[in-house]
Amino acid sequence: MAILNIPSEQRQIQDADAIQTYLADIGVGYEQWEPSQPLDESASSEEILAAYSTDIERMKAAGGYVTADVIDIKPDTPNLDALLDKFNKEHWHDEDEVRFTLAGHGQFYLHPVNGPIAGVEVGPGDLLMVPRGIHHWFDLLADRRIRAIRLFQTTAGWTPHYTQSGAEAELAQLLASVAKI
Repeated sequence: MAILNIPSEQRQIQDADAIQTYLADIGVGYEQWEPSQPLDESASSEEILAAYSTDIERMKAAGGYVTADVIDIKPDTPNLDALLDKFNKEHWHDEDEVRFTLAGHGQFYLHPVNGPIAGVEVGPGDLLMVPRGIHHWFDLLADRRIRAIRLFQTTAGWTPHYTQSGAEAELAQLLASVAKI
């Protein structure tokens, strides 16, 4: 279940409906999914995509997505820090970034044009849809693990366009100052 933090307001939202409403107000989609059949952690990518096929096909039809895959990041993933370095700085994409978390945890930071930066901690069952053009960044949490279904509108995948705004450094300073209170 997701947790939404708005650090500048020192506010946290844990209710799924309230999270969905807040995110919708800044143009970001949020849903919770369950598999159509039970899956264990050793399920293959093909088994996962089959178990969620109804939701995936619904999303493809609604959002113009053409492909889906499964990404599996673990603490021992080769070159993990270099991989994360591509996405832990504020950027945007030419297409939607859609991820459904199956295992592990991640932190999306959303930087809407008219509003404070919001951090969305996603875990198993959480689907986050960040529309093209929305400034954001992503990082793993302490477990350094995420397994997720990703949907793409092109076969090329997401290419980050970095903003060079320094928003992630400003947020880190804000979080440090809040922690001292």
